[in-house]
Amino acid sequence: MHVAPLIAHGAPDAIVAFRNGSPIRAGRFIADIAQLSARLPTTGHVLNACHDRYSFAVGLAACISSNRVSLLPSTHTPEAIRQLGSFAPDAICLTDDPACDIDLPQFQFPPGAVPDAEAWPAPAVALDRLVAYIFTSGSTGVPVPHAKTWGRLVRCVQIEAARLRLLATASCVIVATVPAQHMYGFESTVLLPLQSGNALCAGRPFYPADIASALAAAPAPRMLVSTPVHLRTLLAANIDLPPIELILSATASLDESLARKVEERYAVPLLEIYGSTETGQIASRRTTQTAEWLLWPDVSVSVRDGQTWVEGGHVESATPMGDVLEITGADRFLLRGRVADLVNIAGKRSSLAYLDHQLTSIPGVIDGAFFLREGAPATEIGITRLGALVVAPNLDVKAITSCLRERLDPAFLPRPLLLVPEIRRNATGKLPLHVLQSLLPDP
Repeated sequence: MHVAPLIAHGAPDAIVAFRNGSPIRAGRFIADIAQLSARLPTTGHVLNACHDRYSFAVGLAACISSNRVSLLPSTHTPEAIRQLGSFAPDAICLTDDPACDIDLPQFQFPPGAVPDAEAWPAPAVALDRLVAYIFTSGSTGVPVPHAKTWGRLVRCVQIEAARLRLLATASCVIVATVPAQHMYGFESTVLLPLQSGNALCAGRPFYPADIASALAAAPAPRMLVSTPVHLRTLLAANIDLPPIELILSATASLDESLARKVEERYAVPLLEIYGSTETGQIASRRTTQTAEWLLWPDVSVSVRDGQTWVEGGHVESATPMGDVLEITGADRFLLRGRVADLVNIAGKRSSLAYLDHQLTSIPGVIDGAFFLREGAPATEIGITRLGALVVAPNLDVKAITSCLRERLDPAFLPRPLLLVPEIRRNATGKLPLHVLQSLLPDP
């Protein structure tokens, strides 16, 4: 039987995590896994809702080692949990929050093993073992589960480690602003350190000052895993960070201008990861140096009847993508935008991502999002209008519209342009459909 170890750390004294600046060693990690495995209720499916990244990693590994399957929805709304209950009626919720209100049978994450407890070696896991279902974000509708096997997950993040040159780094500490339950966070902040011999940071800082503090509490070398929204906020705060070896970004494409500002401000290379919940990560690029994405080895992209497909390598099966990709070589492509983001107004084409970039580039605009309101009445000549939500405390609608006139074709000017106090994006910076709808006035 083909297997891969649960972690790549070669000795019990190797560091797998830092919590509040204190190291947690591999032997302690394996002991915590064994303790939790023995205490979990008898069930085949576990919703891992742990906020602490180390607790999440222990929960994930305990499920893997005891032949349970982890359920990882990126949102825990009541509707998402009801759908989850239909998908896996035996599901329980593993949580480290005493006030958790998820409507499933709950199991509180227990205290860790005694400080000097140690277990070794790390268990091995069959490559074909089903270990998790990851759910799409639901930003465009109902979350959909996707099965993930151990061997393909390991193969994917080992390629990522090589691409990021982490295999040659001495115990790099990975600090992240994204949750472990999202595919990007799952791969790059949990599986990546565990499968490359590096260390994860247990916390999940959100505000710029918290990000700076988390990085300062971690020993060098350090890596920051974040999103365009968090990076833009970090720049706006004009806060200093300790030295970082690398910044990684995903969930939405960075524009070259923002990437350059980040690299210049923090004197660090910034790399982007491209992928999806369905496929996992499949490509990377350094945005300040190229617009092209370099595919993971053995992964291929093809276009069939106008639809982009990805297959091969660690991808579980041939998968249609929701993005428009322009193939530029055997292992390279350009990202032209999401299919759902492309808009055609009076015969003129653009994408919501491009329009959002022009909006948020206006000085004084903190956040913003264009939308095409389904079901809204068209103009007298049958043209559907775009709208936009904008967070800009010191600007009015007239000033913002004036700036947009200098940047956009008149066909794409938003009507209406709605000023809102905040846009409640999810933990990865996306704007879920139900949040967008809650901010819109009745038609």
